[in-house]
Amino acid sequence: MARKLVAGVLVLGLVGGLSAPAQGAASWTPANDLEGACVTLQAFNGSNSLGYVWKDSVGYGFKSSVSSAEPFRLEATQLGRYVLRDQDGAPPYQSVLNWVWAGAEYGVRADWTVTTDGSTHKFVNTSTGQQMGQYLGGLGTGGSTFKLAPASGCAAIPDIATGVSGTPAPGVDANGKLVGWIDAHAHVTAGEAFGGALHCGDAYAPGGVSVALKGCASHGTLGWGALLEAILSGTDPINSAEDGWPTFGDWPQYDTLLHEASYFRSLERAWMSGQRVLNVLLVANRVICELTPEHTSCNEMDQIRAQATYLKKMQDYVDARSGGPGRGFFRLAKTPAEVRSIAAQGKLAVTIGVENSEIFNCREINNVAQCTKADIDAGLNELESIGVSGLYPVHKFDNAFGGTRFDEGVTGAAINVGNLLSTGRWWQATSCTGPSDNEQPLVSDDFAKLLQLGVGLPAGTILPVYPSGKICNTRGLTELGTYLIQKMMDRGMIIHLDHMGVKTASAVLDLAQQANYPGVASVHTWSDPALVNRILGLGGFVASYAFSASDDGQDTGTFLDEWRTHRALANGSKITGYGVGTDVNGLGPQAAPRLNAGSSPLTYPFTATNGTTVNKQVYGSRTFNLNTDGVAQYGLYADWIVDLINQAGSDGPLLKKQLLSGAEAYTVMWERSRA
Repeated sequence: MARKLVAGVLVLGLVGGLSAPAQGAASWTPANDLEGACVTLQAFNGSNSLGYVWKDSVGYGFKSSVSSAEPFRLEATQLGRYVLRDQDGAPPYQSVLNWVWAGAEYGVRADWTVTTDGSTHKFVNTSTGQQMGQYLGGLGTGGSTFKLAPASGCAAIPDIATGVSGTPAPGVDANGKLVGWIDAHAHVTAGEAFGGALHCGDAYAPGGVSVALKGCASHGTLGWGALLEAILSGTDPINSAEDGWPTFGDWPQYDTLLHEASYFRSLERAWMSGQRVLNVLLVANRVICELTPEHTSCNEMDQIRAQATYLKKMQDYVDARSGGPGRGFFRLAKTPAEVRSIAAQGKLAVTIGVENSEIFNCREINNVAQCTKADIDAGLNELESIGVSGLYPVHKFDNAFGGTRFDEGVTGAAINVGNLLSTGRWWQATSCTGPSDNEQPLVSDDFAKLLQLGVGLPAGTILPVYPSGKICNTRGLTELGTYLIQKMMDRGMIIHLDHMGVKTASAVLDLAQQANYPGVASVHTWSDPALVNRILGLGGFVASYAFSASDDGQDTGTFLDEWRTHRALANGSKITGYGVGTDVNGLGPQAAPRLNAGSSPLTYPFTATNGTTVNKQVYGSRTFNLNTDGVAQYGLYADWIVDLINQAGSDGPLLKKQLLSGAEAYTVMWERSRA
């Protein structure tokens, strides 16, 4: 190989790298059926065999005997694309000197687009466009084709198993009704949100788990990511190891808010255990994006577009890892009919929503709207083309549509600063009775704590003063907000009321009631029970934040308490199906271990709600246990939902029935909205 290197350097400039022109592509189609294959590669120039690829000291060469052939494992990186791994696990990559060498880890030059004419295959480097073949006696650029033959001795693909076995019950019953639970609020696309740098890790990545769940230097000890996570969730900014795959010493944990918690194998575990619908919210925030030292566009619509693309590529990636187009469990659904079709196939229906503060760039600055009705119409057209089922007209900040519901304490103080940066003013509030926007009003001490954490305020800023006791946002539904709600109803889109201030949400419910419109929802514990009662009265849908089943020491409510509260409402009898809102990757903690888990643990293995058998899930060298880890990553929702039913006592059968009717109830609400 050393002699080949010298020869290559001498002739490189004279012969242009000897990169042969690509052969005619008319009869060559993507090879989508090679995921996991262990093969030898026999190279051909035309009908002449060049021999079998074998591993040399640095790269690869050719030998005539199949006994010397190197076995290669193929792992799909996207439809028709693969990374190869030799028997040492090294990925062959296209070097700058035109040879194919053994790499240390996956990179763009180790990605190969593979096509076939039915008997032979071409490998074209996805990054450089150069076709693999014979080059100066070794493996490099050239016009060769390859015959693949089954082999043994291949390296294993680094991966995560679901821990689920057995035959699941059907996803629909004899009448076509969905049978399974719904996560009505998840942020699977967080890796592309907030400008793409806030979040460490991805739900999928070409190159697999070792790339998707790799640790991030920015989140290491005292890195900006670690400091920001300390502000958001109170974690220690001095971490022992920002290691990720395969040891996961620091993350994922139930409270590591800026690290990936919904890797696709974990989603697969939840689906295999009875989940039928996953509502993915594309999330954006310009102010948070601008806090990060590295980011792409902070325009919130650009962030939403990037996540929509990510989600489509994720479906394709899961297909690729499953053997080809349409074969994966993860299926995007743009209509209720598609949800039903996907469930009937026994797969996971993935619906799309949007949650951001400046939707259609409709922020307001000092009470002046920064958008028009034409912007709203164009924005809704764009979202419908993406397949969006519904959206949050208001999120964390006041905007051109209405007022927000306040956060509490230090978090509320930080978001109020964001409201100042977005709108030019602090939240404005007044005392109120009945439903309120903040049971514990913001006080100056909260801002003092925030300042101690290093979050600066604009020079000359005067801190706000709020009344004691219950307070409500004075900003209500605007004229533009009324226009948006009417247009959403015209299109049959789901109106998410969570995050709206009481005044705004009440006005929206008035409009829905006048139109007899059922497409309203509260899906992650951000609406007052009085508003939830009105939602149920309209035939809307309700889900609770995925808190622990009982006290977990996190000073939050419990899922069971809230479910029982909603059942006891005047319209509680109208609950036919109930949902879960995990808010995974959404800057909110997941359920911590129950304080009584030691005396009343979930026992492994257990039987899932759909009859499958579930063991503990293992990430690399780390084994997860709900009793000690809480919901540290999404796969543990398979465990959490069974534990929830177990902890419900005599209410367990009813809770199970309503949870397993959740996907159906949500779909019916969507269908009626579009009727």
